[in-house]
Amino acid sequence: MKIRRFKRLPALPLQFVLIVPFVLQIFGAVGLVGYLSYRNGQKAVNDLAEQVMDRTGSTVGQHLDSYLSAPHIIAQINADAIHMGVLDVRNRENIGKYFWHQMQAYDVSYIGIGLTTGEGVGAARYDGRTITMDDWGAAAGKNWYSYALDQEGNRTQILEVLDWNNFEQPWYTEPVKAGKPIWSPIFTIHYPEEVYIATSAGRPIYDAQNRLLGMVSIDISLLKLSNFLQNLDVSRSGQVFILERDGTLIASSGEKESYLSNGQQVERLKAADSPDPIIRGIAQQIAQKNLQNTTTVQELHLKFQGEPYHVHVTPWQDEYGLDWLVVMGVPEKIFMAQIHENTRTTIVLCLGALAVASAMGLLTSRWIVHPVLRLNQASKAMAAGNLNQTVAESSIQEINALAGSFNHMAEQLRDSFVVLEKSNEALEERVEKRTAELKDTLIELQRTQAKVIQSEKMSSLGQLVAGVAHEINNPVNFIHGNLAHVQQYTQDLLEFVQLYQQHYPDAGPEIEAETEAIDLEFMREDLPKMIASMKLGTDRIRQIVLSLRNFSRMDEAELKPVNIHEGLDSTLLILQHRLKAKPDQPAITVVKDYDDLPLVECYVGQLNQVFMNVLTNAIDAVEGADSHSSCQAQAAKPRQITIRTSRIDTSWVQVAIADTGSGIPTHVLQQIFNPFFTTKPVGKGTGLGMSISYQIVTENHGGKLECFSTPGEGTEFIIQVPIQQT
Repeated sequence: MKIRRFKRLPALPLQFVLIVPFVLQIFGAVGLVGYLSYRNGQKAVNDLAEQVMDRTGSTVGQHLDSYLSAPHIIAQINADAIHMGVLDVRNRENIGKYFWHQMQAYDVSYIGIGLTTGEGVGAARYDGRTITMDDWGAAAGKNWYSYALDQEGNRTQILEVLDWNNFEQPWYTEPVKAGKPIWSPIFTIHYPEEVYIATSAGRPIYDAQNRLLGMVSIDISLLKLSNFLQNLDVSRSGQVFILERDGTLIASSGEKESYLSNGQQVERLKAADSPDPIIRGIAQQIAQKNLQNTTTVQELHLKFQGEPYHVHVTPWQDEYGLDWLVVMGVPEKIFMAQIHENTRTTIVLCLGALAVASAMGLLTSRWIVHPVLRLNQASKAMAAGNLNQTVAESSIQEINALAGSFNHMAEQLRDSFVVLEKSNEALEERVEKRTAELKDTLIELQRTQAKVIQSEKMSSLGQLVAGVAHEINNPVNFIHGNLAHVQQYTQDLLEFVQLYQQHYPDAGPEIEAETEAIDLEFMREDLPKMIASMKLGTDRIRQIVLSLRNFSRMDEAELKPVNIHEGLDSTLLILQHRLKAKPDQPAITVVKDYDDLPLVECYVGQLNQVFMNVLTNAIDAVEGADSHSSCQAQAAKPRQITIRTSRIDTSWVQVAIADTGSGIPTHVLQQIFNPFFTTKPVGKGTGLGMSISYQIVTENHGGKLECFSTPGEGTEFIIQVPIQQT
């Protein structure tokens, strides 16, 4: 049976073996942290989007309930007053003035009655501002008069005269026919300077003997619903619109009108034909999904012009016959802007960590490989017959021991050759006496010499291979631990050389030549600096890795008691590059006033995120104050951030972060925790940082987050959290 042999992998350079695994570990760790941060951030943003949409839908529903319930309440009040005889329908002038007073108190467009006798009266606000009076009699032909009113509601002059018949008007006939309160179909009227789109709440009226007298009608303008939708926060970036079940637009938050007008007639538009492209696109996709007859809230994720949208479709009905759909559409990009910014930051951090890891790996590998290469060159020279080889000592203990073994082996080989040479000289003196014996002895000695050399070579190579194998297995573990010993040994050797020079100032020419060749003075100054720099580098790597782990703590998503000072210090270390002095700006001073706090039970990663958001805003405020003040003002005002921690009582702790920026105006301070509110330029912020921080402190930890600011003096954020979570 033929045995299959696996192909042996090619030998790899020692520098490659030392650098690549180290770099891959750093890159993998940073990449994993970035990926998890992106996924968690995306989930948080989706949850926030759903909350914003639900809150906006609830606000619209509450407004519709309030706005559309008023007409039927007024109709009920008037019908009851007529039934009890409080209002006399035969005195149209008095009842018209009563309607005028009601128009002062309610936000409606028309209040009036139509009687079975053909008569009627009503107070109207057709243009949304001025109240007029309509009065008509039973006789046909020019029987309808429109009057202007003074400030007391008295009729002053006739504005218009028309032909009128109650029994031809749907707003009159429909409630009388139904015998109960109902809404009329939406109707439109084009006045010379105004467009009137309304629906009427109609209710039959009866006298004390329950005889039908006619009906009472209250109009409400639907154009005001568009004004309300345009003032919603979500309308700044998305669209909210209301439509009937057949798809006809009722109101929208768009700037374009939801109707067409040719100067004489008004035509209401279907949502699918809206001039607003977003409303038109969403309405067309809703129609394709057959959602116009839905009875439950529908949450959709649609794409419009290649951009994803969050869409909510909410049915709204009332007991009087209205059956509408409230549709909200918000682009996903307004929620994902911060996630993309965090992704770019993570990529930059990953590349930075990769560059640092590569540089440190290269320096470390050169430090380890160079002594090994010197040993290899010396071994090759000995194998070629040059036995005068010595290897200089190294700063690495294991390689130093290997160099000592190599030097001892070389010395033994040289001594052996000296002995052999002396033996050859003695034999040559007796060559004449014992020629034949000497020839045999010489042959034997040559054979012995070859065996000794071969034996010593094999022994040296064995020790070299064993030492290198041992050194490759452990070098990285000894780098940081042995730096302190190397520093001490180097200092001792330099002091010893200095002491030697003091006691023997007159060195020989060879020593002076060697001193100049190796530049002893420069070595004495540079070697401690080199070792200190290497120690500083290893300490810096450990601090950075520890700080990244303490700040993110993605493996610690559960509640646990922690020292919040560690989170503050880790955040400051990560932001150190922004606190340092720059060519055009001095450094920002951080003043720490830490109290003796107990361990606080919290979600560590979330609380660290709050510290990061607040400190980043403080740095932005200090830098922004420089750009808005003169050079003299900058010099007089300190660039400072103060962090104070204190224990309020036995159950609460407080963290106060204050800056010396230009402060926040009062009208901005009231909105600082609102979602999507930001004073930064486009592309610099999304307005989610403070909103998410407020949610983390108040909802996730049951704490308080407050902001106090005095324009021109600075801003202070107060974070209060309980020591134990209930």
